[in-house]
Order: sequence, then structure tokens, then C-alpha cells
Amino acid sequence: MINPMIGMPQGAEWLVILAIVVLVFGAAKLPDLARGTGQALRIFKAETKGLKDDDDADKDETDAAPPAPKAEIPPAAPVPPAAPVDSAPEVAPVTPTSEQSDTRNS
Repeated sequence: MINPMIGMPQGAEWLVILAIVVLVFGAAKLPDLARGTGQALRIFKAETKGLKDDDDADKDETDAAPPAPKAEIPPAAPVPPAAPVDSAPEVAPVTPTSEQSDTRNS
């Protein structure tokens, strides 16, 4: 039974990938791309290290000091219900005048 190799590219596959990258981006831009990638990786590592340090500092602070006792909050006073609000004002019905009825009948 043939076992397909799925995973990291090996020797010749890296050469094919490198050739495609050179064709797509051009040889002149490769140093700029590598420099930008290196700076991004360096910033990413610094940020993740900072997050780990912050987590460790928070963990040390919580271990050193016991949690403060919580103050009991009295229950809120009940609020009386609000008066109902009319959604639309009342409008008097409009009756047609004699002039209007004459024009409709003609």
C-alpha cells in the first residue's frame, strides 16, 4: 500500500516553491520581502513574550494577595410602573364641505 506523504515539503519541492516565488515577486523584491517578514516575526515574538510576562505577573499577584472580601450590596428598591403613554393623539374626523362634494359628483 502506498503511503502518501502529507506534511512539510522536502528537498526538490522547496526548490520548486522558491522558483515560483522568484517568478511571482522578482529577484529584486525578495530581500525586501525577507526583511519585512523578519521584522514582523520579531515584533510577533516580542508581543507574545510581553503577553506571557503579563500573565505571569497577574498570576503572581493573585497568588500573593488573598482576594478581598466582597461587600454585600443591598437589593434595589422596586420601581413603580410608569403611566401608560398614548401612542397617537386623537384626530377629529374630517367631513367634506359642500364645495368638495360638488366637485366629486360632476
